[in-house]
Amino acid sequence: MSAYDGNPGTSHGASNLASGKGHKDENFPVASWLIKPRHRPPILAFYRFARAADDVSDHPTAAPDEKLRLLDEMERTLLGELDSAVEARALRNVLKEYGLSEQHAMLLLEAFRRDVVKLRYADWDELMDYCRYSAMPVGRFVLDVHGEDRATWPASDALCAALQVINHLQDCGKDYRALNRVYIPQDVFVDTEALGRTKATPELLSAIATLAKRNGGLLAQSRPFAGQIVDRRLALEVSLIQTFAEDLNARLQNRDPLSGRVHHRKLELMPLAFRAWLGFLKRRRT
Repeated sequence: MSAYDGNPGTSHGASNLASGKGHKDENFPVASWLIKPRHRPPILAFYRFARAADDVSDHPTAAPDEKLRLLDEMERTLLGELDSAVEARALRNVLKEYGLSEQHAMLLLEAFRRDVVKLRYADWDELMDYCRYSAMPVGRFVLDVHGEDRATWPASDALCAALQVINHLQDCGKDYRALNRVYIPQDVFVDTEALGRTKATPELLSAIATLAKRNGGLLAQSRPFAGQIVDRRLALEVSLIQTFAEDLNARLQNRDPLSGRVHHRKLELMPLAFRAWLGFLKRRRT
């Protein structure tokens, strides 16, 4: 429960708007046991920073001006101008310790600022521009932590954008009801009020299926990604994420996220993980 009282004149830190969600609650693995222990601290610090900023932008009652103020406070703390934003200060210290740049975290903050002020997207290109800030920096940061070649960035960008679209489509009803935020491009679907129903209309189902099919193109671009990674443990995690994403994206082409479950249950992940493992072994042998 947030301590925010709805008064934009009252000063509150980002932690007061926390949702309580952690890295184990995400749809896709975050710094799983596969990641080498020495790489986990910066990845988890980056995740906690992103989660704090996301909670600010998604808070249901905080005023937009207050949200933007808190995001600015996080940026200034990240840059060393302030020390007040806890998660930003922790990330700043870790970045310094590991010799990493703050550029990826700065890009993320731009995405969360957009979430505060931008509620609709005109077309796919506009949505991809949002993903350039909201999703792609995450993969690039993880690659930098591992010292991977930046030639891997295009495949990483495609996978991260695809994951973002999957999340948007799965959560389209919740985002609309809680925040009046719609990521489904308006050139595909304009009846936004339909997102507030308990069952999707045929038109909405068609729009979701259309976007999922287009998202399949991003997943096709990212399929070689795991094979490009030198670190074997990171490569396996990416292989798992790719497999989970492809399955969820296929589900979105024939399931209703308003009335039914799209997310994987734990038991459903086991055969998918086995398939990803076999694919990983095959790629490494060739």
